[in-house]
Amino acid sequence: MDTRQLAAFCAVVERRSFSQAAERLGVTQPAVSLQVRSLEKRLGTQLLDRSGRRVEPTEAGMRLYRGAQRLLALEEQVVAEVALEAGGDELTGSFEIGASTGPGGIVVAQLLCEFAELHPRLHVTLWVFDTQTIVERVAARELELGVVGAARRHRGVVFEPFLRDPVVLVCPPGHPFAGRTVGLDELHDANLIAMQEGAGVRQLLEDELRGKGTRLRDLGVRLELGLQESVLSAVRAGHGVTFISRRSVGADLAAGTLAEARVEGLELERDVFIVRATGRVETRAAHAFLEFSRSRESYTGERS
Repeated sequence: MDTRQLAAFCAVVERRSFSQAAERLGVTQPAVSLQVRSLEKRLGTQLLDRSGRRVEPTEAGMRLYRGAQRLLALEEQVVAEVALEAGGDELTGSFEIGASTGPGGIVVAQLLCEFAELHPRLHVTLWVFDTQTIVERVAARELELGVVGAARRHRGVVFEPFLRDPVVLVCPPGHPFAGRTVGLDELHDANLIAMQEGAGVRQLLEDELRGKGTRLRDLGVRLELGLQESVLSAVRAGHGVTFISRRSVGADLAAGTLAEARVEGLELERDVFIVRATGRVETRAAHAFLEFSRSRESYTGERS
C-alpha cells in the first residue's frame, strides 16, 4: 500500500480539512484530494464524508485510520533505525521542536543554540506557542518534540518530566510587595495581570488556588495580556504584578528591574515536560538533543 496515500488520508482525518492537510504536508490541495480518491478507488469504499462543513471519516475510514497510523509509525521506525546505523556521529537534515512561552523564551532557546553549535549541518527550528497549541501540533506530528509547562490530557501524546520550574510573583522594584510576603487577599488590590487561558503558568496557578477554595477571578484580575512577553512588559512598566516562571525573569531580578514577592501559603513549582506523539519513533536528532539537555545541569537542574 502506498504510504503517501495513507499519510494524506491521515492528515485529512486529523485536520478535518483537505486544505489544512495540504498545508501540513507541504503539497497542493488537489494533490491531497487525488491521493485520497485513489485510495478510495483501490479499496472500493468511501472513506470520507465530504457533505458537511467539515470532512469526517466514515466507519470504514476510521478503521483504516487506526491501521494506517500503525503502518506509518512502523515505516518511521524502520527509516530511523536505518539512518541510525548508516549516519555515523554527524547529525544532518532538520529538527523542529516546539515550546511554550515560559521554557521557550529562555531555557530551550539557549539549549538549542548550544546544541546547534555542536551540530553545524543540522538545521534547527524552534516554534513558540501556548501549551495547548504545542501539544496539538506534536500530536499532529507537525513538531518532533515539545517542551511545555503543563501536562494536558491528550490521547495523541505522552509526557515525561524534563526539569523543575519555580513560579514566582514579580512586581516593579518600587512596588509595596517588593521583597515582602503578602496574603492572597492583598492581591485583589494589586492589579494582578494574568496570562491567557492555555498558558501553563495560569493552569498551575488556577489549580493551586482551587485547592485553597478560591479562583483566579476572585483575585480581581482585570487584565489578561496573552503570553509571557506581554505580561512582563506591562509589569516592567509599572502596571501591576504577575505570576511567572522564575527562570524567565532571572536576569531581571539580578539587575533589579523586577522584584520578587512571596504569597503566604502558596508554593508554586511545576514540572516542565517533554511531549512526544504517541507511537512516534525518536530520531537521532531528538535523541541527541535530549541527551545533551540532560547533561546541562545549569539549565535543567539535573545532574549529568
